[in-house]
Amino acid sequence: MTSRALILGCSGTVLTPEETAFFREVRPWGFILFKRNIGAPDEVRALTAALRATLGRDDAPILIDQEGGRVQRMGPPHWPKYPAGARFGRLDGAGAAMARLGARLMAHDLASVGINVDCAPMLDVPADGSDAIVGDRAYGASPDLVAGIGRAVAEGLMAGGVLPVIKHIPGHGRAACDSHHHLPVVDASRETLEATDFRPFRALADMPLAMSAHVVFTAIDPERPATQSATVIREIVRGLIGFDGLLMTDDLSMNALAGSFRERAEASFSAGIDAVLHCNGRMDEMRAVVEAAPVLGGEPLRRAEAALGRLAARSEGFDVAEARARFEAGLAA
Repeated sequence: MTSRALILGCSGTVLTPEETAFFREVRPWGFILFKRNIGAPDEVRALTAALRATLGRDDAPILIDQEGGRVQRMGPPHWPKYPAGARFGRLDGAGAAMARLGARLMAHDLASVGINVDCAPMLDVPADGSDAIVGDRAYGASPDLVAGIGRAVAEGLMAGGVLPVIKHIPGHGRAACDSHHHLPVVDASRETLEATDFRPFRALADMPLAMSAHVVFTAIDPERPATQSATVIREIVRGLIGFDGLLMTDDLSMNALAGSFRERAEASFSAGIDAVLHCNGRMDEMRAVVEAAPVLGGEPLRRAEAALGRLAARSEGFDVAEARARFEAGLAA
């Protein structure tokens, strides 16, 4: 069955009749959940099943932002609280192993309620003067440290049957403002960017999914944010970094982007984005995005199928209680 190059949100913990009919008609490739969609485990399980039922696809991707720290959509009382990424960067030699274990536990939480994609790891490398939107979400300030812990997180998620999304490619760490509210403009030289911001993404270019940065890099394209820049996507994301997985936008409703929602989507597809992401569940905005969204075909379809082809069953013999005790002890040490 054909799918549109869309990942969409919904309004609450159950689908409205309007949403059900809309998703059946539009046939997005996948969905994304936020805190407004999260009830008790049985409610989340019912919602993910209902979303997939609108498409008739058991493998339809359902995404969530579950990093730990400030960005954790599923938390107490039904799920554990996980630390922010910076905690693993401070564990010296044990950081990667603990991050992998934590991600494996997160994958257990997600897969048990039908979520099969986590928008993590975040590979952004913060710089002096950058906005706090990155802050302690970053694994550290060293590109190699970020890449090492990021790979551990990705491996832990995949071992638990959940696909990782590397973000925000080619790098949001140098942004001096929050792209939810304003368009960040980064004036660093290409040499500096290649030596720092881009390096973790090059190291994880084999990952199945990536999310773009709503950031202008003046050394590469002074006019357009990476999400809507054919130059950045062609020369940096697909070229220098070598990423050949499915490339999705960050949320189209963020204020970093200008124009109508149809125009935002059109500019993203024209630049070479494979699928656009719209998160807030507002029906009027989604309908405008749909007007610009093509059916998945050609290279975007190949990348989408390849990504889902990497979904594996959860590894057998994983003792959740033992692993959680080991994880908590490792963080306390």
